[in-house]
Amino acid sequence: MRNQYLVVFPLLAVLSGCNRESQIEESAVAVSVEPSAVTQDTVLEPVIRGQVLNAEGNPEAGVWVIAETGDLPTNYRKIVVTNDEGRFVLPEMPGGDYQVWVRGYGLADSSKTAAQVGDQLELKVRTAKNAAEAASIYPANYWLALMDPPSDDAVKNAEFPYPSAEDWLGQMKLNCTICHQPGSMLVRTLASSRGAVEHGLKKAGEMHMLAAQLNQNVLLDVMESWGKKIASGETPESPPRPQGLERNLVITQWEYGGKYTYAHDVISTDKRDPSLYPDGKIYGLDIGNDWLLELDPKNHSVAEIKLPAYEHAVPWCEQTYKPLGGAEEIDVGARLLGCPEDGVVSAHPGAYQNPANAHNPMLDASGRLWMTVQVRREWGEDMPDFCNRDTLIASEYHHRQLGYHDIATGDFVPVDTCFGTHHLQFDDKGVLWVNGDSNVVGWLDTNVFDPNKPETLEAAMGWSESKVDTDGDGVADKPIIGFRYSIIPNPVRSDVWIAIPPGSYGKHPTYGDRGYIERFDPATGTHEVYKPPAPASGARGIDVDTKGNIWAGMAGSGHLARFDRTKCKQTWGAGDQCPEGWTLWETPGPRFKGAEGKGADFHYYTWVDQFDTLGLGKDTVIVNGTNSDSLIAFRPDTEEFTVIRIPYPMITFTRGVDGRIDDREAGWKGRGLWFTNGLDPVFMSEVPRTYVGKVQLRPDPLAH
Repeated sequence: MRNQYLVVFPLLAVLSGCNRESQIEESAVAVSVEPSAVTQDTVLEPVIRGQVLNAEGNPEAGVWVIAETGDLPTNYRKIVVTNDEGRFVLPEMPGGDYQVWVRGYGLADSSKTAAQVGDQLELKVRTAKNAAEAASIYPANYWLALMDPPSDDAVKNAEFPYPSAEDWLGQMKLNCTICHQPGSMLVRTLASSRGAVEHGLKKAGEMHMLAAQLNQNVLLDVMESWGKKIASGETPESPPRPQGLERNLVITQWEYGGKYTYAHDVISTDKRDPSLYPDGKIYGLDIGNDWLLELDPKNHSVAEIKLPAYEHAVPWCEQTYKPLGGAEEIDVGARLLGCPEDGVVSAHPGAYQNPANAHNPMLDASGRLWMTVQVRREWGEDMPDFCNRDTLIASEYHHRQLGYHDIATGDFVPVDTCFGTHHLQFDDKGVLWVNGDSNVVGWLDTNVFDPNKPETLEAAMGWSESKVDTDGDGVADKPIIGFRYSIIPNPVRSDVWIAIPPGSYGKHPTYGDRGYIERFDPATGTHEVYKPPAPASGARGIDVDTKGNIWAGMAGSGHLARFDRTKCKQTWGAGDQCPEGWTLWETPGPRFKGAEGKGADFHYYTWVDQFDTLGLGKDTVIVNGTNSDSLIAFRPDTEEFTVIRIPYPMITFTRGVDGRIDDREAGWKGRGLWFTNGLDPVFMSEVPRTYVGKVQLRPDPLAH
């Protein structure tokens, strides 16, 4: 099964002078050891077990054993880690013919061994021939950390000035890693060719725009220097092998989608009650091609449901926006794969056919799968009439609205909104809070809205302009303008929190800022904003724990942050007040040399495990290691990180996370985290298909 997917990586390996096909064949011979005598009445445990040994016959600890099969309704993989003696157990294996092989830091990938449930294997591996071979499987952030920052003078005196090179680096990560990994093999291989990079930046209109924000010549200088350093043979430090609890992890993957699937986020249950929908389907959205994606993890089957397109609906490449009374303009922010700059030919025209471009599925307790979705044009004249009473709303563009899929009936119900949407979250009263507008926070009371009574829409909907009191006189005097990226209602304090990253989005970019988190109090209609203290920057994903603390992954700087408003001596201000409310932790992984305040990983989103669905404890924080093929778990009680590395396929670009408890009495087998590979475009991955992933934490590496 693995060879059929060697589409991108062998080509890239040749470009870098490293033929991975030949390496795999040369790695070592794996030996299958027959299990003890099996009679007709024997019931085999649903496991594959064995040991990994090196050429000297010594056990290899902390390496991954990967089993994959094409015998199920969809391609299936399971990954575990060896213990101190190099032993492993692949648990809960469905029947089928498997190929089992080993990947580990410091090693060459092993050859593959045929196996079935009940087999006991002895897998042989060899040490990598040299540093380049070993580094070929290192996560992208280790390669990106070799990048030297520009000089302070270069960014301070540019067309779009930045306060410092560190600030530029943070914005570079925010602009570039929102879609793919800058340190991946494709990017680092081509980086030394200035012309190739310059041409490549024009392959998508949004990419070209974001490169311009970084001052394209500065970006090209930095990338060319970085690429030449790698081409000359420099390699990064080795990541550590899994240790401690990291060896107890079990990762399961089910493929779905196609070559152009752009899977964004995944949902398994109602966030407020993770015991709902036990053993049920897992849902994702292909925002590139308007499919609702379904996985049945019990039957290992997948399905796709086409989302409807509405009047005047067009794909991303053709989208425009038009403020009420204004002129029609191109929506540059939606021009991704297949939407190049003028004069540039794309190899993938029309790859994303997505007039609905649905995003961020979220289940409620009534069998409705809510999503942010485009149900009309981004034109002010197409909004509900009552929206136009607000001049601010009518003059801005609104990329998505709302809708839901009724799981029982299959119906799709559109819900128009006066404001833009992007992510959505329910509070404990059934109010749906959304972000995605540059000026306001919006909400929909699902208790008031009745799709059979259109007149209820106005009464169910509300929004509040984000304006703060900067001088403490009780009067809001400064609008906070910027794309509101993520949102979470706080069940402890009944307020709502939003993350506003700097620069990357919207009509009002900022350069080198640290961004904000914003608080909205529905009871008083007041807003507050708080900037993370330096060197932290770029909060994107935001969530809340059961104590009411706010957690944010700092995508720009590589920190995890906690904000406790109860510690604030002052809450009014333009954002710099209350540094005492913040606590920062550097997340694992390398940091840029010469800019130690910036980590090379990227934290796309943040999710707090309020109900202990993984097993590390209540309020464990899960932050994406989006540039390191991982999820990163943090326990606030011990302040310890656990890296959930996904070694295969490279690249796994994690975005949204969800957790579900299927059976509270089944221990680790009855719970787990769910995620998906949201790489854009997914064909850049080692396996050019997206998948749904499940993470389980067993008590030891051999538990089954």
